[in-house]
Amino acid sequence: MKILVVAERKDNELRRVTLELAAKAGTLGETSVVEVTGLDRYSALPAVSALAAKAKSDAADLILTGATLNGRDLGARLAARLGRAYAADCTGLASDGGALAVERPMYAGKIRAKLRVALPAVLSIRPGAFPLPANATPPTVTALPADTSAEKLAFTSFAPTPSSGKRVSLAEARVVVSGGRGLKGPENWHLVEQLADALGGAVGASRAVTDAGWRPNEEQVGQTGKTVTPDLYVALGISGAIQHLAGMTSSKVIVAVNKDPDADIFKIADYGVVGDVFEFVPAFTEAVKKAKASS
Repeated sequence: MKILVVAERKDNELRRVTLELAAKAGTLGETSVVEVTGLDRYSALPAVSALAAKAKSDAADLILTGATLNGRDLGARLAARLGRAYAADCTGLASDGGALAVERPMYAGKIRAKLRVALPAVLSIRPGAFPLPANATPPTVTALPADTSAEKLAFTSFAPTPSSGKRVSLAEARVVVSGGRGLKGPENWHLVEQLADALGGAVGASRAVTDAGWRPNEEQVGQTGKTVTPDLYVALGISGAIQHLAGMTSSKVIVAVNKDPDADIFKIADYGVVGDVFEFVPAFTEAVKKAKASS
């Protein structure tokens, strides 16, 4: 099987999802990693045109992109251009004879579907879906010049918004600590931040929190926010509305802290603490710091 992995960068470094895809693809067949170059910012048409030509010339059976904002857009457009099967937000992938066995969440995370996707195909893969081997070496990336003649848009202004903090990116974090309305107000958000810092993770929030203006929208986890797949997801004072669950049910381990024993979050949690976040979180944060200091 010939596989084409589309690389993405952030701050001039390959994104973790690109490293994950390259490592996974290497176990499935002959892999090439390409990066579309020559664009000041992501633009779909020049990228799709260049990648479509590359896929045809290489006779690639499978094209993989990360299920990022750009990767989802690019994958869907590329599949349409090439007339190929497309599956988005995949969390599992294996070879199945002359096809692919794919797993992906559907209906806002209510079910996890197993699909048989015919080749050739295009898939977008959720960050964190495949563990990155500790001894994985960075892939060799081939520059692919964008087809600028295909551009149909003219940018009049472009002003990227800086992140609100210096913590690890929420979408690619291996640990995420999220807070909900159970924190009772923005003045108590330091509890979430302190635990996230102790665990070396990112900070997330429920939609109720961002809608209330307690936290910026970039931290929202859920159906209308970011989808995360960390090794550890800690939910503090989050009830577990289906819209929030849609963005984090693929987490490897879920820990929930809520004073309501009937909260929906406990239905999908691996570990649950029925208690007051204002009592539990400070004690837990200190325990984490002591454990790290002694290790």
